[in-house]
Amino acid sequence: MPDTAARIALICEDDQKKDQAELLAARLAIPVLAEKDNCDFLLAVTGDRLELRQSGARTPGPVFVDFTSGTLRYRRQFGGGRKEALARAVGLKANRCPSVLDATAGLGRDSFILASLGCRVLLVERSAIIAALLEDGLARTVRDPELAAIVARMQIIHADCLTLDHLAPSPDVIYLDPMYPHRSKSALVKKEMRLVRALVGDDSDASQLLDWALGQKVARVVVKRPQGAPTLDDRKPAFVINGKNSRFDIYLPR
Repeated sequence: MPDTAARIALICEDDQKKDQAELLAARLAIPVLAEKDNCDFLLAVTGDRLELRQSGARTPGPVFVDFTSGTLRYRRQFGGGRKEALARAVGLKANRCPSVLDATAGLGRDSFILASLGCRVLLVERSAIIAALLEDGLARTVRDPELAAIVARMQIIHADCLTLDHLAPSPDVIYLDPMYPHRSKSALVKKEMRLVRALVGDDSDASQLLDWALGQKVARVVVKRPQGAPTLDDRKPAFVINGKNSRFDIYLPR
């Protein structure tokens, strides 16, 4: 679902970025606050990055897009590479790097891994706020010489895929990761997903997204699901690839 009706405003914590913050607020059609106020969410322009914060004493900490450290850095350097489940799910082989449309981009982690393995990835995100976080994350990452070539293979657009009738050029793969309750024990995942879900809600139209994807001229559609969950809309996939905590249901529309 798109952003909820929650009250959201922007706050700038870096005087040198006030003009940038005002332009961003105007683009997102949200007010700029001089100081913290009683809003449900704050989009904060800090000296280092763009952060999403939720108000309240026991709410999760800030969420931001970081492709350079933590889990993604470890996974990029020491993960399974083209042998890991995500790579096999999109059909990545030694001599083939399919182009991928990530129709539910979110915080962009799977897209970044695919781009690090050589895929060109179009990230489509219908939440304007999440799309802004993604854009900020890419802008910071491109300054890292080691990662610049990876993010050059990533493009972000703020759109709802259900409004995109014809894809030109058509990607090889459409990737769907609808919002569902995470059961991971990772505190970071719980924090991020709790806050993102509070802002955008669940993807209650995931079945429509699958219908849309299957109607496109692509070689395969990949749906990420939690282990043990039913198939999306009870549709039987052509085959399944299992990962550690998730599985990938693969559909072959052609």
